[in-house]
Amino acid sequence: MQAAKDNDSGEAEPFYSLSVPGHKTSAEIVNEARVALRTLRTQRPLTPAGDQRKLFGSGSSQTPQSRPPSVFSLHASSFDVTESRPMPGIRLSPLDPKPMLPAFAKDEDSSLPKPPADAAEVRKVSSARPCLFRRPQGNFLSAEMVPLDHSLEGETRIDQLEEEEIFWHVKILPILHELDSEDNTANLCLACTKLYQALKEGNLLGRRFEGRSMLLKTLYKLVDIESDPLRLKLAKIILAMKVAGKNLLSVCKLAFQICRNDRNDPIVQNEGLLDHLLEVLRTEDLQKNSEALLYCMGAIKFMSGNAALLNEMVDKGAVEMLLQLMKQMNNITGNDTHFSSLGHLLVQLTATLRTLAACPAARRQLLGAAAASELGVALELRAEDREVCACILSIFSKLSSYDDFCAASADCSRCYSIFLALLNKHQKQQDVVVRIVFILGNLTANSNQAREQFFRHKGSINTLLSLFQTYHDLDVNAQKQCHEREGAGESCPKHPSEAEDVQIKVIRVLANLSVHPSIGAALAASHRVVELLVAVLESKAIADCEELVIHAATAISNLSYYKVKSSAVQDKKLHIAEMLLKLLMSNNVDGAVEAVRGFGNLSQYHEICDFIVQKKEPRCLLFCLWSSAQSHSRAGQRSSSDGRRRNWEIS
Repeated sequence: MQAAKDNDSGEAEPFYSLSVPGHKTSAEIVNEARVALRTLRTQRPLTPAGDQRKLFGSGSSQTPQSRPPSVFSLHASSFDVTESRPMPGIRLSPLDPKPMLPAFAKDEDSSLPKPPADAAEVRKVSSARPCLFRRPQGNFLSAEMVPLDHSLEGETRIDQLEEEEIFWHVKILPILHELDSEDNTANLCLACTKLYQALKEGNLLGRRFEGRSMLLKTLYKLVDIESDPLRLKLAKIILAMKVAGKNLLSVCKLAFQICRNDRNDPIVQNEGLLDHLLEVLRTEDLQKNSEALLYCMGAIKFMSGNAALLNEMVDKGAVEMLLQLMKQMNNITGNDTHFSSLGHLLVQLTATLRTLAACPAARRQLLGAAAASELGVALELRAEDREVCACILSIFSKLSSYDDFCAASADCSRCYSIFLALLNKHQKQQDVVVRIVFILGNLTANSNQAREQFFRHKGSINTLLSLFQTYHDLDVNAQKQCHEREGAGESCPKHPSEAEDVQIKVIRVLANLSVHPSIGAALAASHRVVELLVAVLESKAIADCEELVIHAATAISNLSYYKVKSSAVQDKKLHIAEMLLKLLMSNNVDGAVEAVRGFGNLSQYHEICDFIVQKKEPRCLLFCLWSSAQSHSRAGQRSSSDGRRRNWEIS
């Protein structure tokens, strides 16, 4: 064992001599105290999971009578067998008679024509052409007829038409006969699978071709069969055929019904229904087909509740697509007749984004697409719609829990304006208030830029203090009622209550703001801020609501760091010391730590040191021995640094 060690002068010291570090400078002491200023974290407000999949939640600000229904019946009669999407471009004048594909089912009630046995037989029939190439009655270029491509004149075009005709008779028509005559659901599902594959093989999906109406009519009839697997396959084909108008609405409702049942999730994924629904969102006119898009978006929202389908959405670019759709809706103002109806669609869209925001890959896409800006615009435009506001605020709550989003949104001045306006407008709507204040706490947790942006907004601190006062009063009244119920043998609600939760979030924002040197000094000089924080410590025991009490103690500890002129903390230092002593003497370790932090800053005042000594409590005395050696140096350094701060006032 080493018996001695050398000191700086080269002389040996005894082994029992304590190693005493060099004295710290005043600057070092202040820096240590500065680092001890704490920001606070808290739990994100939870969005209760619905007990079923439906279009709108119970918190909607609109009456059920003013909203599209979530439950409805759907039958073959819901589809229009005569409806057909108009051909794009200008309608051409009738051409001279040319060989064209036949109108197979001119009579809507006629049965399907019997398919020839093979391709050779088709050619025989085609060569005879007594019926198949008969010029149709009426408009030669009806919606059912395909105009000739002028780039393919003469024999080339005729050969192509014959090939299409052969494909129709050999590949498609037999399957339609099977669908028309089969009663077994499983066989019908197999036939639908074959039909989709055949249409894809023949490049007929989404195209105008002769027999299209016959095909769709056959599919519409099968909707009456109560089988989700069959209906799913029908919806997939009908969507792939790119129907319009009433039929688009009906098929989107059909997809909505299927996706509403979560037991259908596996078959929905296997059939690839998502691709077709995303295509509807991408291509259909927002204002002309708002109701169809509503049910399409509702179906996608239901899908997002399944983890596998959620990941598929992200992989297929759903995030960017939804943001583009939101951008279109944000361009429609309240004066537009479509504004109200599009609000129903926005509920579905934002609810889907809310689910996507929890996925890391989707979050990165939202960040890359600068989603905060569009979400902020939508929030401002739809401030009266509680359900839209709740969804968007929930998205912000999730995204702002990550540092990268907060860093990207730190200078979003418009967002702070919108949040403050909503807080003033919905001050007594706890679900709105608690989310906004949680978001503000996240944004101000790590960024001085964000703290300055928020603090500079006129009335920002007054809005927070108004909320603090409102929910503190509610909490005090609730405590009185709780004591009365306990006296009557009844139980009280669990902590934290809604009023306590809002206070926790508000105090967190104040504590985070106080880390900024100039803002912290301004808050320390605010008697209203300090009075409310002390009121929490006075009225609440740590055993009742630990998080609320510790948050209040942390905020006071942060503010007690600042020795400023007219300090509210200094004016109430002895009363604050009483509250901190109660916390120090508790059996709660975290509470005792916060009390020590507070005493560490307050010990710069001789009255506080005398207070600690007078109490003669072992914990206090141990703390006093630890802190007294540093108090004078810290106080001197702080007073010299105060003059270098900018003057901030609470507006």
